[in-house]
Parts: sequence; C-alpha cells; structure tokens
Amino acid sequence: MWTFLGRPECILCLFSALSVMARSSHKQLPRLNQTHLTPLLLRTRRVGLKVEGSQFTLEGSPFRILSGTMDYFRIPRQNWRLSLRKMKACGFNTLTTHVPWNLHEPAVGQFYFTENLDLIAFVTMASEEGLWVILCPGPYIGSDLDLGGLPSWLLKDPRMKLRTTYRGFTRAVNEYFNHLVPKISMFQYRRGGPIIAVQVENEYGSYNMDKKYMAFVKTALVSRGISELLMTADDGLNLRKGRLKNVLATVHMKNIRRETYEDLESIQGRSPILMMVYTTNSFDTWGAVRHFGDPQMMLKDVREMFILGFSFNFYMFHGGTNFGFIGGASSSNGYLPVVTSYDYCALLTEAGEYTPEYRVFQMFFHYVTDISTDSRPTATNPVAYKPLILLYFLTLWDVLPHLDQPAKSVRPLSMEQLPVNQGNGQSFGYTLYETTIFNGGLLTSRGHIQDRGQVFLDNKYIGVLDHFKNELPIVKNPSKKTQILRILVENLGRISSGLDINKERKGLTGDIYLDKIPLRQFRIYSLEMKNTFAQTKLPKFPESWKVVTRHVQGPAFFLSHLRAGDPPQDTFIKVKGWRKGVIFINGQTLGRYWNIGPQETLYVPAAWLHPGINEIMMFEELTGGLKIRFSREALLAH
Repeated sequence: MWTFLGRPECILCLFSALSVMARSSHKQLPRLNQTHLTPLLLRTRRVGLKVEGSQFTLEGSPFRILSGTMDYFRIPRQNWRLSLRKMKACGFNTLTTHVPWNLHEPAVGQFYFTENLDLIAFVTMASEEGLWVILCPGPYIGSDLDLGGLPSWLLKDPRMKLRTTYRGFTRAVNEYFNHLVPKISMFQYRRGGPIIAVQVENEYGSYNMDKKYMAFVKTALVSRGISELLMTADDGLNLRKGRLKNVLATVHMKNIRRETYEDLESIQGRSPILMMVYTTNSFDTWGAVRHFGDPQMMLKDVREMFILGFSFNFYMFHGGTNFGFIGGASSSNGYLPVVTSYDYCALLTEAGEYTPEYRVFQMFFHYVTDISTDSRPTATNPVAYKPLILLYFLTLWDVLPHLDQPAKSVRPLSMEQLPVNQGNGQSFGYTLYETTIFNGGLLTSRGHIQDRGQVFLDNKYIGVLDHFKNELPIVKNPSKKTQILRILVENLGRISSGLDINKERKGLTGDIYLDKIPLRQFRIYSLEMKNTFAQTKLPKFPESWKVVTRHVQGPAFFLSHLRAGDPPQDTFIKVKGWRKGVIFINGQTLGRYWNIGPQETLYVPAAWLHPGINEIMMFEELTGGLKIRFSREALLAH
C-alpha cells in the first residue's frame, strides 16, 4: 500500500468514470438479489466467475463482488471464524486474502502450512461462512510486509533481481509454487471450493523491471492447475504497464484520473470495473502522526460505485496485527517503518471489535442487497488486568554466554549473509557486532547500518547510528590498552515496495570506520528472537534473574507473570514508562513497541494466553520501566 497523505474529494474520479462509460447518471441505488449465489447453496459448479459485457456473472447469473480484505497471518487462528462471520453479517460476499511467501517458506525448502499459517483451513472456513475467495498468492504481495512478503534469503545472492525472470528468482518461485499451488487448486470454484479468482502478482506496473515477468507468473500458476478467473491489480497510472493479455485488469485507488477509465476501456472494452483496493486510510509508521479514515467520504464513494455498477474490495475489513517482526517499511518520504498494529481504521478494530463504521456499512448493504441485519455475532470484551509490579531482569550482556556461538568474520556480514538457520541467514530481529579497538576517534557508518544501531563501549551506551545519523565520537579509556566496541543493529523492516527492494539487506551491510580506518575482526551474534527464542536461549527462571528495584539500563530482558482467568480474555499492554523494544507472550513474539508513537498499546489476543500463570517478557533496548500495565482498549495515537 502507500502512505496516505491526503484525500481530495475527487480521488476516485467517479463522475469521470460515469461520462467515460456513458452510463445512466440516475441516483437510484440498484438493489442486488444474490442470495442464491453463495458457496453453501451453489452445488452445481459448471461456470465460474466470468466477464460478460460490463458485468460479472457467476454460474451464468449477474454477480457483484462485494469483497473485504482479511489476512489470516495477522489474526489469531482462534479468531478467524468469528471475523469471517462478522464479514458475512456486514453484507460482504467475498473474502480477499494474501499469501506471504516469507512466512510459508522461511528457509529454503522448509514449508509451513499449519497452525496460524493454515491457508486451506482459512479458505475452508470462509466457504463455510458463505464467502467466496479472491486469492493473492504472489509471489510478491506487498501488503506492507517486510520485503513485500518475499523471503529475505533470496538476498543471499548478491546479483538477485527480485520480481524478474532472473534465474535465481524464478527457480525459487517455481519451487515455492510447486508446494503452494497444488494445495489451493483443489479449492477452486469448479472443484467445489470457494476460490473464484486469483490475482497475478501485485501492482507490477509500478515496478515494471522485466517485460517477461508477469507472463512467467501467469504460466507458473496456470501450468500448476489454476483455472479460475485471473486478474492483475495496478494503480491508476500503471494499468497498461502491469496488464496481461486476456487477463482482467483491476484498479487500486491510487493515482486515479479520468484517463484511468479510458485506459481500462481501451484495454478490455466495456468490461466490469473492480476497484481491487478501496480504502480511506493507510498504515501507520513509527514517529509519525496516526492516520484516520473518513467514513463519510467512504460511504459517499461506495454509494457512487454502486450506482456505476462497480465491484470493489474494501482494504481492510479486519487489519489485525503485524505480529513478531513481519511489518515492512515505506520509502516514499524517507525510511518509515510500519508499526505493530495493522488496525488500518478497518471496519473491525485490530482486536476484531465492531466499529461505528461497521454498523453504517451493514445498514447500507442491507438497503442495497437482501441480507438481514439481524445476524450480528456477539462482541468480545477485552479486559484490563491488574498491573504487574514484580519484575525480574537479565541484561543482554548476562545473556550472551547462553546464546549460540558467534560467527567470526574479518569484515562485517549482513543479516542475510550470516551462517545461521541452516545457511539461510537471518530474516528479522537484531544482530550484535563486536570488535576490539585500540584507540578512539570518529565512528562513521557511511550508510551501512540498516536500520538502527546502538553503540556500546565496554557495555557502556554511547549513542545511536541510523538512517539519519552516521557519525559518533568514541572516547577511549586511556587506562585500558583495548576496549570492546559493540553495535546492536535492528532490522526495523525491509521496504514493502519500490525499485530499491533489491538493496534491502540488513545489519551491517558494509564497512564501519573509526577515524576513516575500516574496523576488522568481528564476532557476530544473531538475535533473531523467533517464537522459540525466549524459551530456548535465555536462562530458565529463576536462575540468574534479578528482581527489579529501580530503573534498569538496557539492553535487558524483563520478566513477569500474569494470572489470567478461565477462559482468558483479550487485553492490551500499555507501554507507557518503557522506551523501545519487543514483547513476548508465553514465548511467542508479540511485536515491537517504541515510545516515539503513535502506537501506545500492544494487542494481546486471548488465544495467546492460558488460564492461570502466563509469562510476559520484554526486551527493552534503552531503560526499563517498573510496572507492566494493561488496558481494555487500544491506544493507537498520541
């Protein structure tokens, strides 16, 4: 997606579409009767989603796509069905969801399609709740994810050209699709499943580095059994660049002009228009002001789209959470990493609660379709647990002897080059670089710290080098012959889109200089902080853990215990009093916090808790707090 900086009233140019398409300008809203066109009622499956003149048909009957986006990997599996049920009850008839390659194949040849990554279970639930599915299998999906959902191990190849027909990339795509496509092909419409359409890649027109690439992706899907309607999706300026012959072109709501609709008509005649991404909002980034949607404008646009006969996909219906480190970054206005919450001002909150906008849209859909508003699944009720005041801590320096042996290298190695994870390198988290220095001077990064490096001299904090600061004076203790220089580097998220994704290696990506002399002989610790990290790499409680009696200087791990009821309930951790770091719940990596905002709470799903005692751990980079507080509601803006 894109950073949403402003929204003029004419952003969709809907009245331009009206004149270009030469349709009636009457304001009477059409009423749709599509109750017979649901996965539960359509037993005979001969003709799937088709383009018939200026409309879609399904099994030969006119069909308007009313879709909402919900990504399974951002929502706890235990909550999937309830959110899908709320989508159906609101009036939507179709689910759009993305498939993240980097999560399904985190290491070469290691595939995961279980638990919260059980795509087939998610698609099956959608069908059971009466929703069709538009699937976006990539390989690149964007979706504001780290590297747009591409696995970072691709960047081990120094010549890698992502999203092209470069052999190293196509070989990896083919192997991934060999595992993915046979799974999803069995759930296509004409095989009795809910998948009515498949999107080929995502917004390729804005990248457009290889004229043969989109045809390669199409062939890779079709040759493995994808037979339902294919579509591309591009912003208003890049429709022609991203299109494929005999593939339906759909439009995202960025850069839409009168010419956009003229382009659509010249490309594919008076075909139906699918606004594949419609939103009034954008993701939030650390240190920036929170984005807010405009529900009045949104309803006005949707009303106009209905009059014009558009189909549309609402991005997002339920945004969820960038659990762990999966969030990416924007580069449109400098480097801006995405926050942990993916609330997106969606129709459901991050925790899946109803919003006022949900009710407004449910009433609208009730007016234009034949859905009932009587069905409204029960809301959940988050709670604010009592503050945790008994905390324990271990400094990072205490923990180092318990970690895997550090890699040794004459020169710095980027995360992707590290000899960890069976040779796949490091994808997320932190990396600690150590070297010995014999003198002080000016430490300069020359842009080689990606993204944020805290500098320590014999465990004493010196300062930060990042995208905005690349110099730091180092004053050596004259009474010591040598001192240990440490740089703790965090990957804050690879950019999600743009032409620079091939450069998105993290950690120390080149030489670091002390008085213009490159530093050498590094010991490098991988601190990826996967879900197993807290339970397998840290000393067991209470061994070595010390009671917090005052503010502790980080980097350090803090531990406390939360007693939850039976059953546990959703809650939010308030990070006021803490500065920057990561939270773990019962060993699972919840996500980042940072006191620069705008996000001030982290959502803790009830599904991540169990009755009785739960372990809450925080990795604080700077200065630890004295309590862990909770809230019953999200605080997403300063």
